[in-house]
Amino acid sequence: MNGMAIRDLVASTKAEMLRLRKWPAFWIVLGTWLLLNLTFAYLFNYLAYTSGESSRMSNGLPREVLLQQMLPAAVPEVFTQGMAMFGGALMLILGAVAVGSGYGWGIWKTVFTQGPSRVQAVAAVVVSLAVVVVALVCTAFVVDLSVAALIAASRSQALTPPDLSRSLLGILTGVVILGMWTLAGALIGAIARGPALAVGLGLVWVLVVENLLRGVAGIFAPIEVITDHLPGTAAGSLAGAMRTVDGPATPGVLHVLSRSESSVALVAYALLFAGGTIWLMRRRDLV
Repeated sequence: MNGMAIRDLVASTKAEMLRLRKWPAFWIVLGTWLLLNLTFAYLFNYLAYTSGESSRMSNGLPREVLLQQMLPAAVPEVFTQGMAMFGGALMLILGAVAVGSGYGWGIWKTVFTQGPSRVQAVAAVVVSLAVVVVALVCTAFVVDLSVAALIAASRSQALTPPDLSRSLLGILTGVVILGMWTLAGALIGAIARGPALAVGLGLVWVLVVENLLRGVAGIFAPIEVITDHLPGTAAGSLAGAMRTVDGPATPGVLHVLSRSESSVALVAYALLFAGGTIWLMRRRDLV
């Protein structure tokens, strides 16, 4: 890629970032994920902890263990647990709407006829979505760390920060999981040429189809090798690799693949989805 192409890609990425920042749906999706993250990771657990007696089991865990899960040291584990299903579904919506809305609004037709090449324009969307994912995961980590510190202070617990290597591992885990689902949504948006159908198809796959296929694999073993490497299975396995306590797992969190296997699968899916989106929008005529 020569210098001119790089400058065009940077300029297109800046334009795409500006479009996303000015778009209310963008902030609604990101805000919803942060709110759900705090609600399921801390609010419900804190209410269960404060309302239970010391001998009772809260949320399937002893109260002492439940408290430890709400302290700063546990943030790398806790904030990734909702990404496999709920966070992934929201980011899939973001990717689908970011690409699919360009067809209904005529954005792609204008960009492809007046702006840079199709490859650069679509690559700019992929890069922009990747930047958004990294920023969201880092923001969620900081927010969760702040809330955990407040809980620790209110319960007279030591403000022990999470281990640096485990924090980086948790952030990387979140980026890989949410990045894969975001790019999956972008590809579906390009295939469907619109946001509504893309969002519907994506959510059906994330919330229904994969779970049904895993259920069928339990009674029909030959398809297990396929279901064990589906996008949702890989995402759930990577989130499950962060768990350190025994107890009921968050929906979507699995222990099917190892950390290395799930990481390779997710990276492969992300590259496939990104490359597929660029190839499809480059080769196909717009109507």
